[in-house]
Amino acid sequence: MSGEQLSLRAWLLCDAPGSRGQAALGLAYRRWRRFATNPLNLFGLAVLTVLVIVAIAAPLILPHEPLRQVLTDRLLPPGSSSHWLGTDDLGRDILSRLIGGSRLTLGIGMLVVIIVVPIGLLIGTSAGYCGGFVDSVLMRITDVALAFPKIVLALAFAAAMGPGVINAVIAISLTAWPPYARLARAETLRIARSDFILAARLQGASGSRIVLRHIVPMCLSSILVRATLDMAGIILTVAGLGFLGLGSQPPSPEWGFMVASGRNVLLEAWWVATLPGAMILLVSLAFNLLGDGLRDVFDPRHGA
Repeated sequence: MSGEQLSLRAWLLCDAPGSRGQAALGLAYRRWRRFATNPLNLFGLAVLTVLVIVAIAAPLILPHEPLRQVLTDRLLPPGSSSHWLGTDDLGRDILSRLIGGSRLTLGIGMLVVIIVVPIGLLIGTSAGYCGGFVDSVLMRITDVALAFPKIVLALAFAAAMGPGVINAVIAISLTAWPPYARLARAETLRIARSDFILAARLQGASGSRIVLRHIVPMCLSSILVRATLDMAGIILTVAGLGFLGLGSQPPSPEWGFMVASGRNVLLEAWWVATLPGAMILLVSLAFNLLGDGLRDVFDPRHGA
């Protein structure tokens, strides 16, 4: 290690930082070192990084049009020069459909998280900070929503609203917000007793300002970990809705629908259903590994 690298490392690990920027960079560096000590964390991060890059660059790297049907090439096995992962029963390239489906699957998952996190934060912090009647009403609503299995409730909502991507996002969002509300409430109850919150009240800060400027930022690390861990479940729910015909509709390259379309030819062409199923498994595993790593990094029982 060069002297410049040693100097930078010493600057980042300084016990008495000279500025907020140095303190923030030092904290990020310490957390990264803790995260990187576990190879499984790095594996999950690497898989998801590749997935995001592939999803963003999909139009540039697609070997074939995902929706193009060539019946003369139907059910080609993996390994051919023109179709590396084979083709399905309509002659569509599996690799191209997997790449195209990555944008759809990841996009639906991110959209659900973007919707449910603010809802859960709003309900949880309001209940925890206000207490009393507001807390009782909001938490009883949350308890009712938690009483139903998420996948069953999502299927019910999707069936009631009809098939489609937007309806699938709404159905999943309606079932995914309660855990965030419970977590945000627990964090708010802990933070609201802190000295700096009492000082803000004594200075005349309003309740909304305290919640938005102080409590919500303190809750974000726990919410981030929860959202990362939940992405695996969201992707499985998306795939389940697609498999049952309640999510993306034909000829969409959504992975769950690809598994459903390949089950009829599973014995003669195993790759049609197995490869998208393997992608669902790999991405779900990567999100779980990344979430476990982030949970260890942000665990308050460990020193920063």
